[in-house]
Amino acid sequence: MGTPERRVVVGMSGGVDSSVAALRLKQAGYEVEGLFMKNWNEDDGTEYCTAAADLIDAEAVCCQLDIPLHTANFAREYWDNVFSHFLEQYSHGRTPNPDVLCNREIKFKIFIEHAQMLGAARIATGHYVRTRERDGKLELLKGRDVGKDQSYFLHAVPAAQLARALFPLGELTKVEVRDIAKRAGFHNHAKPDSTGICFIGERRFRDFLARYLPSESGTIRSVEGRIVGEHTGVAHYTIGQRQGLGVGGIRGAQDSPWYVVAKDLANNVLIVAQGNEHPALFSQSLTTSEMHWINGAPALPFECAAKTRYRQPDASCEVARSNDSGYVVSFSEPQRAITPGQYVCLYADEVCLGGGVIEQVEAGI
Repeated sequence: MGTPERRVVVGMSGGVDSSVAALRLKQAGYEVEGLFMKNWNEDDGTEYCTAAADLIDAEAVCCQLDIPLHTANFAREYWDNVFSHFLEQYSHGRTPNPDVLCNREIKFKIFIEHAQMLGAARIATGHYVRTRERDGKLELLKGRDVGKDQSYFLHAVPAAQLARALFPLGELTKVEVRDIAKRAGFHNHAKPDSTGICFIGERRFRDFLARYLPSESGTIRSVEGRIVGEHTGVAHYTIGQRQGLGVGGIRGAQDSPWYVVAKDLANNVLIVAQGNEHPALFSQSLTTSEMHWINGAPALPFECAAKTRYRQPDASCEVARSNDSGYVVSFSEPQRAITPGQYVCLYADEVCLGGGVIEQVEAGI
């Protein structure tokens, strides 16, 4: 982590990861300051609003570390650059991942600009990733903790922005981070990880989405065309979803769980199939019109590994140009529940090459 630029602003979320990131930087001799970002203005008083409690946690840690804590409200930028896209994608039947855009547009753009205003040369976050310079280029690497690696969420961040960031947790496991926090006396050492939408929190998602997108109920049909239930709005469901379908036992049908396998937006129909291994859940390839390459596009075609969702095991694939000047990613083995709107992230061993939005999938039905 050595660098001549010693002033660093750490994005403090109130969680254990950012707390330990700040601690490690201070122990390494950096001049550390914290920044708590509030990017969602709707404090509706429900149990899902945790911003106030998170700020208290961040203040407590910064007080213990004897570092200043700044606050900033980027709600307008978040709405314009992240949430509006999120809603637009859902309205077209896709399932977007706002965390990827949030990192590119907020945490590694607006945050960097704000840190510069505070006189800092670098920012730092509690992401489980690493960077290194090789042949004059900055590479994004997976975190050492395979189960916590977050390179998938950072694959759309330009190399120039990654070069301004430090990742003090990249060589650590989550267990080690919690142990460091406990030994440091941080009150939040056992605080559960956030699993909600980036900056919005862990709200009941279907209810939250319904507040911003009009929905119309419709039929749920099996891949064979049989009506098996009713949905509350096609946008509320995602490919591979099992829970919340409301499809019970069907007379004369096999006794297996139902899964979403497709959406017919034109007719407002949700298509489902029975069985975790139903062929309709699997696809051999996907296409995307644009790839973000962290260090420039490799010569095409080429072989690498890919993830089509966070924490998915790497899958071997070939990346080539499609007929319409986009890209096609073809997998060695069919992949389960590839979802339009999500991202495909590409890897060469531990190096994250970049990725793109999944637009079309080879239909399994």
